[in-house]
Amino acid sequence: MANVEESSPFLPSQKSDSNNEMKPTKPSSSNSGKIPAPSAAAEPVKPASSAVSMGWTAEGLPMGHSVGTAVVGEPIMRRAQWESSLCSCFGKNDEFASSDFEVCLLGTLAPCVLYGSNAERIGSSPGSFTNHCLPYTGLFLIGQSFFGWNCMAPWFSYPNRTAIRQRFNLEGNCEAVTSSCGCHGGFVEDEERREHCESTCDFLTHIFCHPCALCQEGRELRRRLPHPGFNAKPVGFMMPPGDQTMGR
Repeated sequence: MANVEESSPFLPSQKSDSNNEMKPTKPSSSNSGKIPAPSAAAEPVKPASSAVSMGWTAEGLPMGHSVGTAVVGEPIMRRAQWESSLCSCFGKNDEFASSDFEVCLLGTLAPCVLYGSNAERIGSSPGSFTNHCLPYTGLFLIGQSFFGWNCMAPWFSYPNRTAIRQRFNLEGNCEAVTSSCGCHGGFVEDEERREHCESTCDFLTHIFCHPCALCQEGRELRRRLPHPGFNAKPVGFMMPPGDQTMGR
């Protein structure tokens, strides 16, 4: 009876349609090599977007700003500020106040000693004081004797300022001026051009403000690095045993 009902032509077409939907359709031989055309009702597939959504950090820096070697999605690293400004000759009123006053006296009366101390701290090797102090003293005497001012020693001392700025990721004078003026040009974002500009500013700072530059570097190093002579390892020794008696 079931077979008769299935083969009866008087059955409603809805039932035959439901049966056709349940049975998988086989591709015909004429259409085996052709790709079926998509239906008009099908929605087009949207490609997945590979772009990273832009956002802002808590400090107000843009995220996803890939310039140079910056990584997409991470905030741009900002350079640290110097502990004291170039013209803060007497330093700051903190636990390093006495050291800042000593630095000011050395930069005014004996810049060769201050430069040798700074070079010894940044080099972190005891004994390098003499190797930097003596050449500086010779250039200082040549400049004072032939030109009347210390114009030779800054050529020898300005790389020390560049080394301090690169080691502690400090903001240079060129970047500080452009940031204060609101000029964020391409030469600041380009690492190579920015470093070349900052090295030139380091040289000019030592030429025109040499004592102030030495004092600023001395204050910065004394706050960040201990003296290499204080890094000596303690020497251990053994105490001799006390009087011993033999027990019975």
